[in-house]
Amino acid sequence: MTDATPEFRDPDDLRRRAGVRGDPDRDQHFLVDDRVLDRLPSYLPEEADRSHVLEIGGGTGALTDRLLAAADRVTVVERDRDLAAFLREEFADEIEGGRLEILAGDALEVDLPPFTASVSNLPYGVSSEISFRLLPLGRPLVLMFQAEFADRMVAESGTAEYGRLSVSARHYADVQVVERIPPEAFDPQPRVESAVVRCAPRAPDYEVDDEAFFLRFVKALFTQRRKTVRNAIRNTAHISGIADADAVVAATDEDVLSRRPGELSPASFAALAQVARGASDIGPGQ
Repeated sequence: MTDATPEFRDPDDLRRRAGVRGDPDRDQHFLVDDRVLDRLPSYLPEEADRSHVLEIGGGTGALTDRLLAAADRVTVVERDRDLAAFLREEFADEIEGGRLEILAGDALEVDLPPFTASVSNLPYGVSSEISFRLLPLGRPLVLMFQAEFADRMVAESGTAEYGRLSVSARHYADVQVVERIPPEAFDPQPRVESAVVRCAPRAPDYEVDDEAFFLRFVKALFTQRRKTVRNAIRNTAHISGIADADAVVAATDEDVLSRRPGELSPASFAALAQVARGASDIGPGQ
């Protein structure tokens, strides 16, 4: 890294050299606003380790270029093999110097390197799957999503947006929307607004003996979000794996049972899951 102000590759020039226009049908929208691109690496927490930054969905390398200026080493995962080949050609010097690696493949399937942080403009169609591959790894993340997804990710209990995504994300990190991005920042323009979310990893302030069961239990109850917690527990026992739903109801305070799932905080979900785990007929971690 250097203290001098770097001159970055122009996003439009990169697309022309790559010979691509973007394809909305393939969830392919290229971020072309230089100001947004310049800001993205800066959203990592100040104390974040930048020795090895992971980028999911490198595209034509506009963000990759900025990450190379902000990190010691960068690994890019790009599922489009033609674009991966272009990145290897465009950034040949950085690859030769050991500062950049390009992995051609699906981010849900490739073996991820032991990265220290990630800054990524994610393919919106698989935002949830990729996020929940990254979040359990406990690394600082700066991820761009469709704005609706981001709002659900950071939502507070009692709001319309609050749901399974909110509880699951908060289980792993403090999450915050740090910038909203208009469609005009992309080419081709998506039909929706985007948002950048910063995830600062931390341990939850509650105890969970079986994380897999906790997350499955949260998912189950939110399939019945308009029901009371009492009815949601009974109606979803086949999903969560509870052998005796009535025993869980009997062991739970009426104040909790009379609420709806969207009114429970992550800590309340955790306490309820601990009770429910004792009545589960599924082994740990299954």
